[in-house]
Amino acid sequence: MRDREATEESLRAAAVALLRRGGVLAGLNLRQVADEARVNRGLVYQYFGSRRALLRSALFHRSRPNAEDAVDAAGLPLRERLSRLFWTSLRNPEPVRLATLLVLDGDDRPRVLLNRGAGRADLAAEAERGELPVEDVEAVQAAIASTIYGYTLLREHLAQEIGLPAEELDKRMAECVEAMFARRPG
Repeated sequence: MRDREATEESLRAAAVALLRRGGVLAGLNLRQVADEARVNRGLVYQYFGSRRALLRSALFHRSRPNAEDAVDAAGLPLRERLSRLFWTSLRNPEPVRLATLLVLDGDDRPRVLLNRGAGRADLAAEAERGELPVEDVEAVQAAIASTIYGYTLLREHLAQEIGLPAEELDKRMAECVEAMFARRPG
């Protein structure tokens, strides 16, 4: 018999796998999640209670590496923070996808501004020094999150539409993100 933590992780992984395979519009049936995880269907409801609670749990657990990287990047120059945020989001896109699903589902709990406190403080200091393209810290923070989220979500589609390998577009997009949000020295 599996322990609860392992079962919960199996259910989270099953939910993410089903969403990846079937797409968002196919929905997320909790019975299918239990079957995919190979656990008793009643455990989904016992451990999570609802589809939204399962997705929140998956978001919380899948976003730890991204959040830890954002904390580690605090205090670095904006260009380096942007680069790390961009590449971390591409390496681990599940938190972006899960947060977007929850927001689209009407959930107001997901937070898309990683490391809001320290990140905002760093941006405010950079605005004071004239290192941001505009002085509106909240707007810059929202624009960065929107750009990273949008690109992470649409990456494959954009690369296909443009006719480039995704990896090539990633490199070009990383340069563009830096240029959009950080003033060049001098």
